[in-house]
Amino acid sequence: MRYFIELSYNGQAYHGWQNQPNDISVQEVIEKALSTILKEPIAIVGAGRTDAGVHASQMFAHFDTDIEFLEENMVFKLNSFLPKDIAIHTIFKVKPETHARFDALSRTYLYRIALKKNAFNFDNAYYFTKKLNITKMNEASKILFTYKDFQCFSKSNTDVKTYHCTISKAEWFIKNDELHFIIKADRFLRNMVRAIVGTMVNIGVGKIDVSDLNDIILSKSRSEAGYSVPAHALYLVAIEYPKDIKI
Repeated sequence: MRYFIELSYNGQAYHGWQNQPNDISVQEVIEKALSTILKEPIAIVGAGRTDAGVHASQMFAHFDTDIEFLEENMVFKLNSFLPKDIAIHTIFKVKPETHARFDALSRTYLYRIALKKNAFNFDNAYYFTKKLNITKMNEASKILFTYKDFQCFSKSNTDVKTYHCTISKAEWFIKNDELHFIIKADRFLRNMVRAIVGTMVNIGVGKIDVSDLNDIILSKSRSEAGYSVPAHALYLVAIEYPKDIKI
């Protein structure tokens, strides 16, 4: 049987989602817990590959096993084995061909910028001291909808077949003392969201004009885009799948 796991994690202590040769990853910790409980080697496949320090309030992964178990009991057992910064929410059966990564229809990320110094959110948001023009940043966000090739925002030397992504939502808004950026797309390139946010911040402080974003995207050059903002303020918040994947 193939199972989906819905989970969340604080990425601060991990070197990203995906297994690394010499660093701890979220995937590795969950695989070890599952293998211990089911008493057989278990490999899981995640819906995405968040970078070191990036969080997820909603992540999905799949795994295969012939061992039968009650899903609710497995959620309880897994949470008992896992550290406090990884939480399992649900486990459910899916069709055998369903793939956590390739069948995802969209992914949504949130980036949090703290506009005031706060003793309680420095680990969760990027404290930025300069004044930002949110109107211009939202004008720039709309430009993203008119392009597909986002190579300029991709980490260099990334092994991908295409740099094409379809962005369906990109918006800046104020929430309490924070500036939030929500972006939704069918797929994301490595470092893409953090590079987009860094470029938007440059527009917000007046370092570059809104219209410059067109030239940056058309250049297909990472060096033309803005800096990569810190990872600790980035969250994978939603993943959408076809409604008929469950058994």
